[in-house]
Amino acid sequence: MFRNAKLANLLTILSFWGIFVNLQFSSMSVILAFAGSNSSTSINYKLVKYTAGLIGEQEVQLINMANYPFPMYSEDNEREMGFSNSLIELRNDIMNAKGVIISVNEHNSNPSAYFKNVLDWLSRLERKFLEDTHVLLMATSPGKRGGMGSLEVIEKLLPRFGANVCATFSLPSFYDNFDTEKGIANTELAESHQKALAEFLSKI
Repeated sequence: MFRNAKLANLLTILSFWGIFVNLQFSSMSVILAFAGSNSSTSINYKLVKYTAGLIGEQEVQLINMANYPFPMYSEDNEREMGFSNSLIELRNDIMNAKGVIISVNEHNSNPSAYFKNVLDWLSRLERKFLEDTHVLLMATSPGKRGGMGSLEVIEKLLPRFGANVCATFSLPSFYDNFDTEKGIANTELAESHQKALAEFLSKI
């Protein structure tokens, strides 16, 4: 027991601060991974999950966006409903991550309305929600272009929110080139995927 009450209080404060700092650093040690699709059978989520499974020594937080329904963004909705707890949690997860892996789906050669809507909400809550964040950006589709239309749009868009898109990967003809148990079946595509992942991991 300390005889000096002020000293005891000081040590208590320092101890608390040390715990707080450790928690802050530990939260920054996570890689966040998700697909830009809210489909329960999303092939982009399957690609993200496979990619996350290849990361051995670092902790990965995998998010299924099918569990994150958001209303269509409008000024009226923002004014009347504000920002949902799910949106705030997603923003916090992104900003606390040391790196983010995203695989975007494609509708009519563009990002899906769902993912564009998610970006709209996030940017209204926090404009630079990806500030100084390294991103591995991927896409896949059943077609031969592998979602390249969507990938190219999002690759140009994310830096507006502060992101550093340090590597990209596109997987064409998903059902021909991806095996649920083995992953990417095509050797050349598998090597390109590994190279993109290694480039991303080298930056974080």
